[in-house]
Order: sequence, then structure tokens, then C-alpha cells
Amino acid sequence: MTYGMSSHTLPLQPAIRLHVDLDGDLRPHRSAKIEAHLRVDMAADSAPVDLPAVELAVIIAVDVAEANRPAVRHALPTALRALPDGISFTVLGSGPEPVRCYPRGDAEWAVADHAVRRRAVFAAGALPLHRDGPRPAGYAVWAAGARALLTGRPLSVRHLVLITDGSSAPGETRLEEELEACAGQFTCDVFAVGADWNPDPLLALAERLHGTAEFVDEGLGGAITGAIERLRRVHTPRLPIEVTVRPSVRQVSLSEKAPRPRRLRAQAHPERPHRWSFPTYQWHEQGRRDYLLTLVADADTDPLETDLQFAMVSIGDVHEPVVARWHRPGPAPAHASAGAASVRFLTGTAAMRNALREGLEALQKGQREVAERCLGQAASMAEKFEADWVLGEIREVADIEDAAAGRVRLPTAVDSGALRPMILRAGSYPGGTLTDTVFPRPGPYCRQCSTPAGSEARYCIACGKELL
Repeated sequence: MTYGMSSHTLPLQPAIRLHVDLDGDLRPHRSAKIEAHLRVDMAADSAPVDLPAVELAVIIAVDVAEANRPAVRHALPTALRALPDGISFTVLGSGPEPVRCYPRGDAEWAVADHAVRRRAVFAAGALPLHRDGPRPAGYAVWAAGARALLTGRPLSVRHLVLITDGSSAPGETRLEEELEACAGQFTCDVFAVGADWNPDPLLALAERLHGTAEFVDEGLGGAITGAIERLRRVHTPRLPIEVTVRPSVRQVSLSEKAPRPRRLRAQAHPERPHRWSFPTYQWHEQGRRDYLLTLVADADTDPLETDLQFAMVSIGDVHEPVVARWHRPGPAPAHASAGAASVRFLTGTAAMRNALREGLEALQKGQREVAERCLGQAASMAEKFEADWVLGEIREVADIEDAAAGRVRLPTAVDSGALRPMILRAGSYPGGTLTDTVFPRPGPYCRQCSTPAGSEARYCIACGKELL
């Protein structure tokens, strides 16, 4: 069986391991929320080191004003010289509509070799950029132009590298609609240059098109080359995670938490109303991803104190059940299971990122009280989760008086230009994966009365029931 953006996609090669972790002891009500941590490990299994370049089609789009030409003058030739032989590529410049810089003439695509790279570098010297006069309506125009080109190039990996200084963004009205049309057609990395871009549409592009968004002050040529090199390590361009639920489950959502935070869009199966597919992209030959699966279930007719399978999670040929039980009304167990701790880590780090981003955005708008409160929340959670990168970001704009207590103090003035890259990092910075030792499993406990037990216990000391 193959997965991919087109019929040319390579077959699934790496070995997959799927682990499901959750708090299996729930309290029933009509709209009970069940959260599970999905850990997917992909191991190399005789996969080649790099995907052949002939399987890649890449658009390099430069959405930059003439005043910022120095930001791309040397970077673009550097990236073009580094293109691997056999890759299909197009270079787009800026005008009232995206303008093809290379290849010229009727051809929409060039295939890299030594001579083609030399001609592309020469053409890049006259790269058209925004000047005074009409400008593109925004990022929707760039996404639509990329979609038109890439859907006609049915290769395994199709990708847009968008370099922007935000100069075409005013008037943006239909980005969400265009991203809906682009989803599944190609992926996208965004590199922001200059100081006048808006982080929100860049993060929307990166999330919906399963790529990254980052600010590049120096080394843009190396950043573009690095993005293309990452594409060559993609051996499974598209791999859906399928969730089949029991009839009592009314809502299903799935979010990737690591390595990069993104909300996945569900695809329904009309012929199978209880099955949902969540497409994921750019699976390398090895690595790990962490997801948070959320189910909303109606417990009115379910039995109590009985193990129930609420969902089956499938990825490739690997399947794992989501099993939990409804407890009788009463106090929740005093202990926290390993699954509950794992889920709390995922939800907590997501809340930490949101607090950091909201604090930075509030600071940019001059809402100092809101900024101080949100950044304090982010600092408190960062201390708890040992997220040093978050504490480092906060220290760029505030003094942390007591991280654990969430006390930060803002200076009198903050450089608003420094906030945009920080907002971008808060939304797209790669997170660390959970390790097996982060949440050691507790000793056994009684499922009947929730009394904790020693690690060697076989029966509950309180009620005498056998421990499971």
C-alpha cells in the first residue's frame, strides 16, 4: 500500500511503532472528554539515505520589496548553486502577480544540472521585486500560484519555499479559503526577512501546509538549502492517522505536539461515519512524533467499571486501541497514572506556548497588564516543564522575579521590532519529544477502590481485590 501526494509516491518503507497512553479511569457524564497521548516511532528499515532528487518539485518564491533586495541578493544564488541534480524547480519573483524568473519562456519547470544552475543564477541577478505600484493581494495569491504549478508536477514531494518581508500582505482576505484548497497538494516552509511582516499569516501557512515558519536575519541561503535537504530525507510524504470510534463518541480531534505544534484537519468517511483520517506529512526515515487525541463521548448508556474500547488508532499497518473505563460517581483517585501525567504534559506545554504567544502579542499592542499576566503564566509552566527556551524568550523582554510563582516585571520600553520573531518562534519552535523516563509508571493500584499499592503487591490491602 502506498501513501502520498500523487501516484508517484514511494511505498511506505520505515517500520512504525505506535503507543497509546491515557488516564483509563474516567468519571461519566454526557459530554465526557477523553484525552490520549499517541507516540509514533518510525525506525529506518533499509531505507536509502536520501530520496532521489528527481522525486522532488520545489518552488522558490521571493515576496520581497525592492528596498529589501540586499536580504536576498546573495542568498538566492547560493541556494540555486546547491540544488541537487535532477530536482524540478521554479523561481518566482514579485510583481502585481507572482512573476516567473526562471525558467523563462513557455517552460514552467527546470530540471537542475550544472548548466541549468548557472543559467538560473544568472537570471536571479534580475529577479523582479515589488516596486511602487500595484502589489499582490497577499499570501493567498502566492499559495494559489504555487498550487497551480505544483498540481501539474505529480512527483512524490512537492514543496513551496516562500521568502517574504510582508510587503504584499495588506488586503489579505481569503488566505483561509486558499489554504483549504492547498491542503494535501504541497507543503510549505516560510522564511521571514526584514522587520515589517505579520507573524499570523506565516504561522497559518506553516501549520496548514505542514511546514515551518522562521525569521532569518542572516544565512538565508543556507536556510533554503537546509529546507531542501530535509525534503530529501522524506521517505513517506503523506501518512494518515486513522481513528475509528465507538458510536457513543461524538467529537474527535488530533493535534501534533512534537516536534512542531500543529492542529490536524480531519477527513470524514461518508461510507463509514465512525472513521476519521488525519493526514500528516514529511515523515523521515526515523524519528518520533507526539500527538494529543481528544474524544468527546456520551456515557449515558455505557456500563460502569468495565473496560471499554473508545477508539482504534491506525497508522500504516499498525493498530492500537484506546481503552478506558467509567468509574462510579465519587472522588477521583489520589494518584496520577502514567498516562494521565503524559497527557497533562502535552496539554500543559501547549498552554505554555499559548501563554507565551499571547503575552508577546499583548506586549506588541501595548497591553502591558495582559502581557505581564500571560508571560508570568508562561514562566511558571516553563519552570514546571523545564522548558529553558521559553524562559530564555521571556528574559528577552522582561525580568523574571520568580519563575515558579509566575512573577515577571516588564521594563519601561520594549523594542517592538524584536517581538515579531519571538511570536513566530512561540508558534513554530520545535518542541522536545517525551522520553520513556519522563513519567515512570507507578506501582499497581486497586481499580475497585483506587488504593495505591506497593510495587510487589498482588491484592488490595483495603478491599482484598486482585490488583491488575
